[in-house]
Amino acid sequence: MKKSSIATLIMLFLLIPAALYFGDRLPGKGYYLTGTLMTVFALVPFFLSFEHRKPQARELTVIAVLCAIAVASRLAFAWIPNFKPIFAVIMIAGFAFGQESGFLVGAVSAFASNLFFGQGLYTPWQMLAFGVAGLVAGLLRKQKVLLEKPWAMGLTGFFTVFLVVGPLLDTCSVFLAANELNAKAVLGIYMAGVPVNLSQAVCPFLTLLLVGKPFLEKLDRIRVKYGMMEAENGL
Repeated sequence: MKKSSIATLIMLFLLIPAALYFGDRLPGKGYYLTGTLMTVFALVPFFLSFEHRKPQARELTVIAVLCAIAVASRLAFAWIPNFKPIFAVIMIAGFAFGQESGFLVGAVSAFASNLFFGQGLYTPWQMLAFGVAGLVAGLLRKQKVLLEKPWAMGLTGFFTVFLVVGPLLDTCSVFLAANELNAKAVLGIYMAGVPVNLSQAVCPFLTLLLVGKPFLEKLDRIRVKYGMMEAENGL
């Protein structure tokens, strides 16, 4: 059994239940610590899975460049509220190289960009949410219509951010802002996050619609030319 599979089983059946059990007994905002620990636990299997595949040096170089582009795209548009092309770059990485690389680009770019925006207990949640955007793209990469039709790629980015990334970040807000975890407070935070998530989803939609396909075609040429991701894609 792969290390990543073992780590996933440990996370699901040991670490997360233990965090929930002991976190519920901590004073104050212990549940926020619990959520942070759960996020860290969820990150571990993905990184182990990527390491198990032993990527080539050129593959790591491309991933590093994609991380840099993602960070730069977040910094360049920081002055526009809720306008983040970083999600589009992360999803393009997933479309081009698969879910492991997509998740890695998302998680690393979230951490790296927070070196400029500031680190905090929300950082693991952002790493998870950003990484999941790349993961979703990687899982959908075999759906050819999503890669061949710019509008389909754009809509995929829109709904991924609106329905997956946004709610994950809202969950962080639940643990951070709610004085007591009750249904009314939790529902209020998620409802307040809907317009924010909707506005954040517009940017990846436009970015993928306009530049997603040509960007992806260039990455595909690099992947084919240098035989990258062979183990994952069966090339």
